[in-house]
Amino acid sequence: MCAIEAGKRGRRVAMLEHGDRLGKKILISGGGRCNLTNIHTQPENFLSANPHFAKSALARYTPADFIALVEKHRIPYHEKTLGQLFCDRSARDILGMLEEECSSAGVSIFLHAKIHEVKRTTEFEVHIENGEFRAPALVVATGGLSIPKMGATSFGYDLARQFGLKIREPWPGLVPFVLAADDRSAYCELAGLSADVIASCNGQQFREKMLITHRGLSGPAILQISSYWKKPQEIRIDIAPGTELTEIFRDPETPRTLAAVRSQFRKNLPARFADRWLDLHAPTAWTNTALAALERQAHAWTIVPAGTEGYEKAEVTAGGVDTDELSAKTMESRKVPGLFFIGEVVDVTGQLGGFNFQWAWASGAAAGRAL
Repeated sequence: MCAIEAGKRGRRVAMLEHGDRLGKKILISGGGRCNLTNIHTQPENFLSANPHFAKSALARYTPADFIALVEKHRIPYHEKTLGQLFCDRSARDILGMLEEECSSAGVSIFLHAKIHEVKRTTEFEVHIENGEFRAPALVVATGGLSIPKMGATSFGYDLARQFGLKIREPWPGLVPFVLAADDRSAYCELAGLSADVIASCNGQQFREKMLITHRGLSGPAILQISSYWKKPQEIRIDIAPGTELTEIFRDPETPRTLAAVRSQFRKNLPARFADRWLDLHAPTAWTNTALAALERQAHAWTIVPAGTEGYEKAEVTAGGVDTDELSAKTMESRKVPGLFFIGEVVDVTGQLGGFNFQWAWASGAAAGRAL
């Protein structure tokens, strides 16, 4: 996106890609359908030490701008849920579109460009295995540490440090939780079951599906809350949002038995999960007080994860180049003129649902228009 915008303005652009092809993360995103943006994008959908930093770029390149580009290339897409847009066919459509735009903007693309050294004299020098590039401006769009098997490295952070920029300590975001041994033995044989829940932590909450895995918890609600979690905090899970599970027992005709409670829980949860959860949280008595306590617990089940599945399974890397180091309008370093950082390498992390792509497009456009 940055290369396209700069090329359109007549700049000579060399794009250096260390892999054997462009856009590998685009191709695997959204289950191969590419969750290309989110029509409800707001600054509140992003996590950063400076919550205001993303506002300028997001306001100047909006989801509507990206959708216009997609429609110009006649790429069919659809809205799934919560404003998330996906390709009808394949993520290859989006990659093809960006490659085509690069080509028409005169961008030169160099694959297998493993970078050995970056220096700055009167201009930037980038040395690769069999050549070097010189330019007055250098843009770092290297992403974070997530999914190392796709080629993710710490290169962007290392380069920022080389030029004296501060880094906010990175951590895996949008990542499944691993449960502690006791919870794992209690729940993980139910792997594959999912339920609609509200997951909460650190003043954030998300209502979406939770999935039980062989090692812990995943699903959209868990991935969302994971970006806000730090060990050893607890997460709170409402397993029956908006439902009063014990309401029926106010009727004196209703028998107060474990079988009756089980029946109520099964109406709102997968049967095996309802049974297991009740086995572990059975009421201590059948008084109104005990039933009220059971109700509260169902809406505030607390779990202390042992950790996460780490960068191997994390969809994004939170943290990154400190936004205090960059211009919010252009993404240029305040200390090093001509040095720009865009996308995931910056301390701006989107929630699940197309927001990270929109930040990539918006921050890329901001830098490309400033080069």
